[in-house]
Amino acid sequence: CGQKDELYRAGLRSGAGTALRGLAGARQWLQWRREVELLSDVAYFVLTTLSGYQTLGEEYVNIIQVDPSKKKVPSFLRRALFISLHTVVPYCLEKALLHLEHELQLETEESRTPENPPAPGFSSRTLIRSWIRKQVGELTEQQKKTASQVVYVLKQSIPLLHRLHLAVFYIQGTFYHLSKRITGISYLHFGGLQGEDESIRSSYKFLGIISLFHLLLTIGVQMYSLKQKQRARQEWRLHRNLTHQKSTSKEMAAGRQSRCTLCLEERRHSTATPCGHLFCWECITAWCNTRAECPLCREKFHPQKLIYLRHYQM
Repeated sequence: CGQKDELYRAGLRSGAGTALRGLAGARQWLQWRREVELLSDVAYFVLTTLSGYQTLGEEYVNIIQVDPSKKKVPSFLRRALFISLHTVVPYCLEKALLHLEHELQLETEESRTPENPPAPGFSSRTLIRSWIRKQVGELTEQQKKTASQVVYVLKQSIPLLHRLHLAVFYIQGTFYHLSKRITGISYLHFGGLQGEDESIRSSYKFLGIISLFHLLLTIGVQMYSLKQKQRARQEWRLHRNLTHQKSTSKEMAAGRQSRCTLCLEERRHSTATPCGHLFCWECITAWCNTRAECPLCREKFHPQKLIYLRHYQM
């Protein structure tokens, strides 16, 4: 049922997007594409669920929505709440996190470069965006850092929450959508053999257990990766705050040999790659974020193999 509904919703979104692109042009379509998809989804559920009819997916598998009592169809208010949670709330949450993250980054950049112009595509054309910008402007630096961490955690947690809910669905066999679990809307199946449904439901329990185990592994890997990033950031700050040692007579004589080939300036906090080439610590670590290879000889290596040379003079 969910797959069939998604197929018809995708067709409706595609048709609405094609119509908008043909009438207003590709630029307007790219700007309002997400809103058009939202209106298409709302229209699909309003014409089916809210109007008291089955969706095309529900008709395909012969199921009907019922309330928690399983004796009558959901009320109009419960169906309206389900549509809002299923379509409008995810859109608003996604937009709010996107704008909040952008405003926090913009505030950080403006604190470094006060005359930095706003990025294109994020002009304040909505009241919500203006309100978010006003609220972010009133935060302190510590509060902005905390808000950035909260936004990051939310963006990482929402997909994990959906995966957890899907695993629970495989185990219990009810509430495929999180919005239906919140509103208490379940299904009754008419037609076919009841024992056949029970056998299918039991076969999915094993899949749910595997999905749950995989989710726990994913959370563990992400937490380990987050700790590694925090540790690398702390080490980078430590090396960045190291006082620059005075140049010795040997360094003056070395001339061009003491220069970093990445920034073309005098090498600071010399760091060696496994192949023996020397660079600034900040330069080579920034380089390794995109390419795990030596900038000179192109030898592949892991960033963990970098060697920071303490008290090195040349």
